[in-house]
Amino acid sequence: MSAQLVLRKADFFTGDGQAVAVADRYPQNVFAEHTHEFCELVIVWRGNGLHVLNDRPYRITRGDLFYIRAEDKHSYASVNDLVLQNVIYCPERLKLNVDWAAAIPGFNGAHGAPHWRLGSSGMAQVRPVIAQLEQESQKADPQAFDMAELLFAQLALTLKRYRYAIDNPSASEQEALLDKLITTLAGSLNRSFVLEKFCEQEQCSERALRQQFRTQTGMTVNHYLRQLRICHAQYLLQHTELMVSEVAMHCGFEDSNYFSVVFNREVGMTPVQWRHRSRKAA
Repeated sequence: MSAQLVLRKADFFTGDGQAVAVADRYPQNVFAEHTHEFCELVIVWRGNGLHVLNDRPYRITRGDLFYIRAEDKHSYASVNDLVLQNVIYCPERLKLNVDWAAAIPGFNGAHGAPHWRLGSSGMAQVRPVIAQLEQESQKADPQAFDMAELLFAQLALTLKRYRYAIDNPSASEQEALLDKLITTLAGSLNRSFVLEKFCEQEQCSERALRQQFRTQTGMTVNHYLRQLRICHAQYLLQHTELMVSEVAMHCGFEDSNYFSVVFNREVGMTPVQWRHRSRKAA
């Protein structure tokens, strides 16, 4: 068995005194499973991909936000024009008197929800902060290190203000239409979703929304929802004792045979084979 890939501090930080840096991924390519000697915040700006975090698959796209601890193992696969930024940091190097644990889920190895979403307004607020943070992190003087940490504190608090749970439609009521659609899809894993009805409720053009969705995510609405359901099915197959027919029901498939066909087409193996392989690997 090959050794676990570990990303080292020395390859990403300019010196021992630097606490924060920015690692752009324009685009983010397929990346093997790895851990870090540091922690990171991951913000997805565009495109889509499969993000596997601690053996749990997430279909990610514009607005997804992750808090990654150093010990977490994750990888990227099936990427399509995926654009993201990693804000990396070393908790032990932070000097400001900030309640980091209250702002950053999982800070210093604690358990916390790693996956959140940002709406368009939140993304607009954090973009300039990250841009300024990136400029400071590329400098090597002590003042730049302090400025970067101040900006990181601003970023962490801004993310806390604007983030919301992925399946909480009420949290995105004031957000852009695309954000509301993505959140609604995430909350429709175990029930039917009809885009026409959504557009009627929101009084918008279905054709225009479909085009906007595809431009920003690189996927059709139906493909994205199907991928969300398959990822949820993979998680249930690995971590529960539900029968395949029950997993199908929990993931919005009324016909378990059709579920197995779709699962096999998307994953490359049957649900039973996936369950066996994933548990054996774990």
